[in-house]
This record gives sequence, structure tokens and C-alpha cells, in this order.
Amino acid sequence: MRLRDCHNFHDFRRLARRRLPGPIFDYIDGAADDEVTHRRNTASFEHCDLVPNILRGVENIDLSVTVLGQKLAMPIYCSPTALQRLFHHTGERAVAAAAAKYGTMFGVSSLGTVSLEELRQAHDTPQVYQFYYHRDRSLNRTMMQRAKEAGVQVMMLTVDSITGGNRERDKRTGFSIPFRLTLAGMYQFGIKPAWGINYLTHERFKLPQLDQHVDMGSGALSISKYFTEMLDPSMNWDDVAEMVRLWDGQFCLKGVMSVADARRAVEIGCTGIVLSNHGGRQLDGSRAPFDQLAEIVDAVGDRIDVIMDGGIQRGTHVLKALSLGAKAVGVGRYYLYPLAAAGQAGVERALDLMRSELERGMKLMGCTAINQLSRENLRFR
Repeated sequence: MRLRDCHNFHDFRRLARRRLPGPIFDYIDGAADDEVTHRRNTASFEHCDLVPNILRGVENIDLSVTVLGQKLAMPIYCSPTALQRLFHHTGERAVAAAAAKYGTMFGVSSLGTVSLEELRQAHDTPQVYQFYYHRDRSLNRTMMQRAKEAGVQVMMLTVDSITGGNRERDKRTGFSIPFRLTLAGMYQFGIKPAWGINYLTHERFKLPQLDQHVDMGSGALSISKYFTEMLDPSMNWDDVAEMVRLWDGQFCLKGVMSVADARRAVEIGCTGIVLSNHGGRQLDGSRAPFDQLAEIVDAVGDRIDVIMDGGIQRGTHVLKALSLGAKAVGVGRYYLYPLAAAGQAGVERALDLMRSELERGMKLMGCTAINQLSRENLRFR
């Protein structure tokens, strides 16, 4: 199986599984507890049908949107995800370059493996910094100031990860940074030697957003321990309001799921919210973002940009979310599997397929611009 044989999300997933050692693949693929929420995120779209219109003159399609003050050529962006260097040695560089080629936004995580500054200098496309709130308040201020000086356009505070989710696949393999593998995990690396050769013959793994502040090496601080020991579970609305004031720009909360929290985000001055359950990786049994989208849009959609992520695998999923009132959608696994499979070429192919699906879907829906999508296009079973 080669990259050119990949025509959808599931093809990329299969190719990534062939090329990655089991523990790395399971880190991308896995979720919390019984992984029920992870499955529901995509299944939620199946209860919604598109109702197309015909004879609308759809020769030219405009997929552009403006979200969080940023003009995007299409209504999806590459959500910030951690540890991309583990999936392919080009990591965030590949994702940023692909996003720039297709005119969309990309995110860099606090646990990213390429620095904010390098990516900001390399690409003009809008850049999001996905931020975790640490117990050390001075560290939070320092990291925010660094992002501001780097020229990052959007601060995105993740609020659903004050402690790590119960990701049992990682426990079985011993996945952590640095690696502390079980025998089963070591075996999986042993049968995929190409990944190890690639990993060892390129630049050393690092976490440049954190390496001056947090020792991720000595003491074998795992990702789970990072969430549990370094992040601040006492974070509250007053803390976030202070961050919004300090940032003084586009500020988005990622992980909002209730109407009450969406309204509070508006009150403290946020400019956007992302409906998200962290891809099912945190609270298993939580509601799917698509199922919650209409309720949130009705409550605050006229005062704040409402975005969603979770479960997006097709262009039609994106069209359904936009029809309900989302300004844009974020994708994670959708680009991580092709990144793992083929680096920048993989991410570009995934974004190209998505753009083609969106253009085709818009034509078949009888719409020439994103703002023509509405709930009149939908029926729920």
C-alpha cells in the first residue's frame, strides 16, 4: 500500500498502522477508557442527513471563511497536536508547510516538537498556539509573552485537560516521553525497524516550547504525569479572564461543551470557542461535539466564533457542521495518520482530498459559498 492508494481517512489510517510501531500508532489512535466517546464523535454525523438543492448554477465554488480574525481558503484547519516528531521526523514542519500550501490555519502545541518561532518565520499562514495552564503562574505568563513576540495570531487555551485521561492502550505498551516500554511495546518497535532508523538518523527529539522550563527527561516524566503533575487543576474562570486580558488579541477556549460555559467565555472576552472532547481522549462518555453544536450556536453564535472538532473524516461532515452554524472545523487524526504515513506529502494529499470533497459536496448541495449553508440543508433522523 502506497500513498497514492489512499483515498480517504481509513486508507491513511491503515497505511500509518503499517509504518508505525504499535505504541506510537496506539498513541494517535487510542482514546480514554472504553473509547466510546471516540467512536461516537464520528457516528454522530450519521444521524443527520443533507438535503440538497438543484439548478443553482454551481460552476464556481468559494470555500473561504473568516474565523478568529483569520481568512482561510477552506473551512478546516489543522488542530494543534502534541509530539508530532514521533509520528514522522518532519513533524510540525510538514503540517505547517501543507497548511500554508492550502491556505489554512495550523496549530502548535505546548508539547510541540518544533518551536513557535521557527514555524512563524517559515510561513505566513495563520498560526494557533495551543496552551496548557501550568501550576507555575510565572511560567504561564512567560510562555504567553513568548508566543506574542513570535507573532502567533491566536491563543487557544485547552480547558478539558487539567488531568490526563485514562488511556489504557498507552499503559499496556508503556508509552511515555522518554520511552519506558513494556516487553510487548519493545517487540512492536523491534518489528518496525524502519521507524527506529528514521527516528535515530534525524535531529534529536525535543519539546522546544517547554525544554527551558520543564524537565521531561530525568525521572521519566510521562505525558500522563505531565498532565497530572504539571498542569493546574485549580484553574478557574478568573484565571482565564486574566489570560484574556494579558493576551489582548484573538483568544479561544478549546474544550467547551456546555451552554453555560460558552456564555461565560463570551462574558470574559474570548473571541472563539472550540466544542471539543479532545478526540475522546479525556472524559469517556461525554457528548459528541456535533450533537452539542446547535445548542451552543443558538446560545452564543452571534457573539463569538463557534468552532468544533472531533470525528471529522469526510467533507460531508464538515458541511453538516457548517450548516449547523460552526464557523470552521478542526481536524486532528485526519492529518496525523497521513503525516505518519508519508510526511508532508501525506498531509498535502489529505488536505487535497478534503478540498475536493468539499467542492464536490458544495456543488451537489447547490451552494457556491459557505455562507449559503444553513439548517434548511439538514434533517435529523
